[in-house]
Amino acid sequence: MEHPVVFHNLRKATESKLLFPIIALAIILLFDLIFIPNFFQVSYQQGHLYGSLIDILRNSMPVVALAIGMTFVIATGGIDLSVGATMAIVSSVAALLINPFITGTQLTGIQNDPAFSNSPFWLVILLPLLVSIFCGLWNGTLVAYGKIQPMVATLILMISGRGIAQLITNSQKILIFYKPFLYIGHGWLVLPFAFFIVVALFIIAWLISRKTSIGLFIESVGANPRSSMFSGIDEKKVKLFAYIFCGFCAGVAGLIETSNITTCDASNLGMNMELDAILAVVIGGTMMSGGRYSLMASAIGGLAMQAVTTTMYAVGVSANSLLAVKGVVVILIILLYSQQVKDLMRRIFITHKVKETRS
Repeated sequence: MEHPVVFHNLRKATESKLLFPIIALAIILLFDLIFIPNFFQVSYQQGHLYGSLIDILRNSMPVVALAIGMTFVIATGGIDLSVGATMAIVSSVAALLINPFITGTQLTGIQNDPAFSNSPFWLVILLPLLVSIFCGLWNGTLVAYGKIQPMVATLILMISGRGIAQLITNSQKILIFYKPFLYIGHGWLVLPFAFFIVVALFIIAWLISRKTSIGLFIESVGANPRSSMFSGIDEKKVKLFAYIFCGFCAGVAGLIETSNITTCDASNLGMNMELDAILAVVIGGTMMSGGRYSLMASAIGGLAMQAVTTTMYAVGVSANSLLAVKGVVVILIILLYSQQVKDLMRRIFITHKVKETRS
C-alpha cells in the first residue's frame, strides 16, 4: 500500500519546476564549499552584509530581472534576443538625462557633483522605462501583428538597438556621479537595494501571472495557440503584453546595471545578457516551445547562472574562457531535465523504499 503513495510523492516532486533549478544551484554551491575556501563566509560591516554569497545575490539581479520578463515571452512560444540592446538604450537615455555634456551643454565644474542631475530623479527613472516599454511594444508588434518569427523580429532590435544607444551618447562613455541614481546599484538595506527592486518586480509579475487571467492566457497560447483562438483568447494581445513586459523588465535591469558600474557604455552594457536570461528560464523548466512556466524557478535559474560566473572567477578562469566553461556547466545542468534522469531517480527511490519495507 505504501508504494503508490511513494510513487505519487516522487512523481509530484520530480514534476515540480522548482526541484531541478534548486538542485542545479545546490551542485554549484557544493563545488564552492569543497574547492573554494571561505566562499560561504559572510560578514556584517557598516550596516550591510559582505561575502561571495552576497556578491552572487547582488550581481545576479539584472539577470533575474531579465529572466522574469523572458519567462513570459518564452512561455508564449517566443524569444527576445534584444533585451541586452534595450538595456544599452535605457542606460544611454538615463545617462544623457543626468549628464548631457555631449550635447554641448555647458556643465563645467558641476557634472561631477554627486548632488547634480540635469533632470529630476523621477524623470531619470520614468523616461528610460517608457523607452524600454516602447522597445517591447516594437518587438511585440512585429511578432504578434507582423507575423514575423520572434527570433528574426527581436534580432532587428538586437542589432540596431546598440547602434541607437551609441547615437544617443555620440559613442561616448558617460560617467555617472549622481548619488540618488547610484543608490539603485550601490545602496544597501542590509542586503543590496537592487535585490528589493527585483523582489518588487517579481511580486508584480507574480500578481499578474497568478491573480489575473493573463497567466493562464500566456500558458494557453504557448501550449496550443489554435485551441486558444477557438477558446476566445486573443493570441495577438497576449503576445504583445508578454513582449511589452519583457521590455519593461529589461529597462529595470538596464537601470540597475548602469547604476552598478556607474558608467553608460553603450558598446558593452548588457552584452550577452540575453543568453544568460534565456538559459535561466530554460534551467527554470520553461520549455522553449512554450506552455507551463514558473517565475520562481526562472529566478533561481538566474541565481544559478550568476553562481557559475562567480565560481569561475573565484577559481581563476579568465573572462575570455568563461563562456566556454559556462556552456559546459549549462549542458550538465540541462541533462537533469531529461526523462531518463527522472526515471532513474524514481527507480532508485522506489528500490530504496522496497528494501526498507522488507527489512
